Amino acid sequence: MMRMIELYPIGQRIVLGDLLFTPEDIVRFASQFDPQPFHMDAEKARDTMFGGLCASGWHTCAGWMKMMVAFHKAEARRFAAEGIAPPRMGPSPGFNDLKWLKPVFAGDTVTYSQTPLTSRASQSRPGLIINTGLAEGVNQKGEPVLRFESSVIEYA
Repeated sequence: MMRMIELYPIGQRIVLGDLLFTPEDIVRFASQFDPQPFHMDAEKARDTMFGGLCASGWHTCAGWMKMMVAFHKAEARRFAAEGIAPPRMGPSPGFNDLKWLKPVFAGDTVTYSQTPLTSRASQSRPGLIINTGLAEGVNQKGEPVLRFESSVIEYA
C-alpha cells in the first residue's frame, strides 16, 4: 500500500478541481446554513459592503471538501487501474488558520488545491499518520479567496 507522502510529495501543489458558484447555488446553500442578506438576495446584497451576491465562506469551504473527495475518488479509481493499493484515509482531526481572503461572487469559478506540508506518525495513536496540507481556493482572476491548514488521518 502506498502512503500519501509517496504519492504526493511535500510542497507539490495538487489541483483538486474547479467549482462554479451560481446565484442559485449560493442562495440554496445560504438558505439552509447562512441566511444573511448578502448571500440570499442580489438586490439587498448591492447595499452591503460586498456590493453583490456572494457565497458564504462556509460554502467556499464546502466546495473545497467536495473537490477534495471527488479528487480522491478519481485517484482511487486510477490507482486500482494501475494495480496500486491506495492509502487508507480516515477522518480529519481538524483545521487551523482559516481565512476567507476575498468574497466569492455569483458567477465566480474557484480552483481548489492542496499542498502537502507535513506527514508524521501520531504520537498518541500507533498505526495512524497525520498528514497536514495547505488548502487553497483561487478565483478565475487568480486571486486567492480561501486558505486554511487541513489535517487528515491516514492508516499505516
